Amino acid sequence: MSSSTPETLTAAVLTVSDSSSRGERDDLSGPAVAQVLKQHNFSVVATEIVPDEQPAIQQAILRLTKAARFVVTTGGTGITKRDVTPEATRTVCDRLLEGVAERMRSEGAKTTPFAALSRAVCGTCGKSLVLNLPGSPRGSVEALQAVIDLVPHALELLDGHTKHE
Repeated sequence: MSSSTPETLTAAVLTVSDSSSRGERDDLSGPAVAQVLKQHNFSVVATEIVPDEQPAIQQAILRLTKAARFVVTTGGTGITKRDVTPEATRTVCDRLLEGVAERMRSEGAKTTPFAALSRAVCGTCGKSLVLNLPGSPRGSVEALQAVIDLVPHALELLDGHTKHE
């Protein structure tokens, strides 16, 4: 990043899972995503687990965007009735970045045709970026790795650094 300070590389991970929120299943995706973020010089300042409930997801995203510039959700992006993470994200975001989600699905399709079933979105919430990832550890890591190189520049743009060199 050319003009951003290290403070801007803060991230939070929000796991959306009924069973993990009840303590019935270990959260494997959240820690896997946090590890990738750390490998890319992000400071993971918060991690949370919420059930697949739209109000809980929305509240958590809003809370986490106050603590981190990059909020990554994992889970709830499929096509079942309980998968409401994209709806929650759309509700709290100012703008959607369709190209980011397209890139995740395109890269995911190289390893599984089921990537096309993801409804994940990416958007801005104030000066933070919110990114939905699949709920599986492998899928979440692969999707994040497909787009993580875009994040520093997106955060610079959100900071108002729009001069082209």
